[in-house]
Amino acid sequence: MNGRVLLDTNIVIAFFAHEDIILENMKAVEKFFVPTVVLGELYFGAGKSKKRVQNIRRITELVATTTILGTDADTALYYGQVKTELRQKGRPIPENDIWIAAIALQYDLMLITRDAHFEYIENLLTEEWK
Repeated sequence: MNGRVLLDTNIVIAFFAHEDIILENMKAVEKFFVPTVVLGELYFGAGKSKKRVQNIRRITELVATTTILGTDADTALYYGQVKTELRQKGRPIPENDIWIAAIALQYDLMLITRDAHFEYIENLLTEEWK
C-alpha cells in the first residue's frame, strides 16, 4: 500500500461503527480520500435510518475532516473504459461502484473495500479490510 487510499462505502460504515480492524488499519494510512459517490450512498442510508440525525452528523464531520474526490471529464473517461471492459467480460457491477473504481484509477489510489467484484477491474489496486 502506498499510504494513499480511497474508501468504499462499506469501509466508511465500518469506520463509523468503530470496527477494530478498520481503526487499526487507518493508523497506517498516510492519507485517505472519500469519493462523492460514497457520500451519496451514505446520505441515502442515513436518510432512511432510524438514527437519521446522528448519521447525518457523522457524515458532516467526515466531510469536514477528509478530502472528498468528485468526478470530472477525466473520471468519465475512466468510467467509460471500466464499464466497457466489464461488459466485454460479462461481469457487470453496480453503477456507483464503477464510478468509485474510476476515481481510484484516475488518482492512482488503492481502493479499500469489502466488495469482491472490484477484482474484475484491471489495473485497480484493492485491499480488503475484514
